[in-house]
Amino acid sequence: MAFAVAADGTRIHYELSGKADGTPVVMIQGLGVDSRGWALQRARFGRTHRVLTFDNRGVGQTDRPIGEYDLEVMAADAITCMDTVGFARAHIMGASMGGVISQVIAVRYPERVRGLVLACTACRHHQWRRELLNEWAQDVEAHGMSAFVSSEAMHWLIGPRIQRRFGVFINILGRLVLQTKPDSFVKQVRAILSMSDAMRDELVHITAPTLVITGTQDSLTPVGDAEELHELIAGSKLTLISGAAHGVMAESPNAFNRAVLEFLGGVDACLLACSARPGE
Repeated sequence: MAFAVAADGTRIHYELSGKADGTPVVMIQGLGVDSRGWALQRARFGRTHRVLTFDNRGVGQTDRPIGEYDLEVMAADAITCMDTVGFARAHIMGASMGGVISQVIAVRYPERVRGLVLACTACRHHQWRRELLNEWAQDVEAHGMSAFVSSEAMHWLIGPRIQRRFGVFINILGRLVLQTKPDSFVKQVRAILSMSDAMRDELVHITAPTLVITGTQDSLTPVGDAEELHELIAGSKLTLISGAAHGVMAESPNAFNRAVLEFLGGVDACLLACSARPGE
């Protein structure tokens, strides 16, 4: 079991897999989910890329430090993992909360970002979403993670189509979330809510090639959030996966993987061509 050690001493559990000489890709998961949430991406991306996955602080095998969590610190955790495995630069891919962390990385550490993939995420706090997340945190504080898994909250994460067709998947996701400690879940929610909307104004400075991708049935971070990111990040590409909701990478893995790998391949080809030009 491999760990990177953050500046505050927190041990960050990570796994390195895939093609040894492949272009590095860092995958960052969302609220209450550890790196196993990338199960349907890791092997497929590993055919052509070197894949780094890790558990955000508070979940999986990573430590649960005392005190409040901060998405800026969690972005620094990702950089620490990159430093530990020797990734000077990598494609950064984040989902939901992980997408916000990826935005922070692109703004604070632009030299470390080869390409950027923002999946099912947003760049501002809508009041309705703030109230919803607060309700989730209060329910978990009062009744534990089982209250979250057995409530309507899961319907915000999984779309109606997959609910009808793949009830087993919902049970698997539920078991994964159930393993998260209630205090860690609440701390991650608080970290999301404490993230300033001022970060939104800094997205215009992102220079890394960027793909914004989401499902058309995402109700937690609707298409409008993806469109806003697309408008703010110059030259970004917007891809919508028809019929998928917030768990787009698990609900429509073939379409998601195909779109992201095509994007990353294009970025790599462009960078290779640029490096081959005299004087560049």
